[in-house]
Amino acid sequence: MKVRQYLFSLLFGLTGSAMALGGYALFSKNDPYQSVANSQNAAIARYARYAPDGSVNFTTASAIATPAVVHIKSVSAGTASRDNSRRGSDAFGFPFDFFDNFDMRRGPSQSAGSGVIISNDGYIVTNNHVIDDAEKLEVTLSDNRTFTGTVIGTDPSTDLALIKIDAKELPNLKFGDSDKLLIGEWVLAVGNPFNLTSTVTAGIVSAKGRNINILDDRFKIESFIQTDAAVNPGNSGGALINTGGELIGINTAIASQTGSYAGYAFAVPANIVRKVVDDLLQFGTVQRGFLGVSIQDVNANLAKEEDLSVSRGVYVSGVNDNSAAQEAGMKKGDVIIKVEEQTVNTASELQEQVGRHRPGDKLKLTVLRSNKELPIVVTLKNQAGTTEFATKERTSSLKDLGAEMESVSGQDKKDYDVAFGVRVDRVYAGKLRSAGVREGFVITHVDKTPVKTPTEVAKALEGKQGAVLIEGTYGKGNRTAYAVMF
Repeated sequence: MKVRQYLFSLLFGLTGSAMALGGYALFSKNDPYQSVANSQNAAIARYARYAPDGSVNFTTASAIATPAVVHIKSVSAGTASRDNSRRGSDAFGFPFDFFDNFDMRRGPSQSAGSGVIISNDGYIVTNNHVIDDAEKLEVTLSDNRTFTGTVIGTDPSTDLALIKIDAKELPNLKFGDSDKLLIGEWVLAVGNPFNLTSTVTAGIVSAKGRNINILDDRFKIESFIQTDAAVNPGNSGGALINTGGELIGINTAIASQTGSYAGYAFAVPANIVRKVVDDLLQFGTVQRGFLGVSIQDVNANLAKEEDLSVSRGVYVSGVNDNSAAQEAGMKKGDVIIKVEEQTVNTASELQEQVGRHRPGDKLKLTVLRSNKELPIVVTLKNQAGTTEFATKERTSSLKDLGAEMESVSGQDKKDYDVAFGVRVDRVYAGKLRSAGVREGFVITHVDKTPVKTPTEVAKALEGKQGAVLIEGTYGKGNRTAYAVMF
């Protein structure tokens, strides 16, 4: 009898629970707060690992990640002085390196950072500032094996770099989906702070889509994951992982007035990292698509001034001629609120979404015009206003120069006030650096011969001996000439 009563009670309870859950699900279909709760529960189910006492367990993720995070020592010649002015900018400091006791102008300098193995055959992603200006890269694995690293490609606009070591069957991390990260979710930072190898720290995702104005590239993309996991000098280029052991970011910067951790750290989202790596592997350079608009965040003041019905989104303050946006019919005053199905509340979030695509890709944007939603399909263009992919030319003569170059685009011609020329995108150890040439210089003449492409630069240098006059500009009214020794 008791068994029957128990079964009846259990059946009644289960039926009641099912009815309650069914009614709750029906009631919550249109409840945005419940939608967020469901996403949070999904994240917990997807990532959380618990110890027997119910606490979150980080040991599995740590065991996965630590063998795949390397220590990178970057050695530069004494003549290759670094620009560390970014450290003091807006009280944000790159948590990237330390210098030994050598004066950089008289002897060699060393810096150290971290990197993440992303394939078993030795490809490693790190920060551009970790390997910038390096003449030699020494990569040490978690098992203390040491290799020489080779730079495959760099992207200063996201502060990312891809290097490779000659090794096989290496432990590596798999990419996670950084879009699915939730505020408050547990994350781990793995790296080599203060030269302490294989260090793991834990924290939560404090914010997403942060623009901290630390990169100085003209096409920079800053949409960082903010976390309170402790990150210090030497952590740069290291892994930010979820509790499932997936790579969801590359640790890049800290908010600090002292250069050491003060509560907040910033990482490049994995979805951006994956795209940059794919481009560098396939093309040798990043293929970046542009909308061709001037933008700003919508806030309460702007919403009032422009009579907008929203206080979030991305306001289009201008549309460039011959741009993807103009051809798609976008207008000044539009407010972009979605890219595909992804809501964008800030300019940095929009730049992140667009930055994942290449010239020629079609994107569906949702904009508000006269406070009504309007779908717009844009075909992204490159800097020159076409849908062609960019290429990097590096002939033997250009390798002697120690540079990566590309022909100036239509916009570059306006910015530099030139009719033609070749822009220096990257300067390595070589003749240009020795002569004092900096990145961003546009070469217009080699020994009075006009040059329009990197190939023409290489051809103009063939057979040269002694001093060669290289003329060009860093911008309007700033004509410069260098004597480069061959």
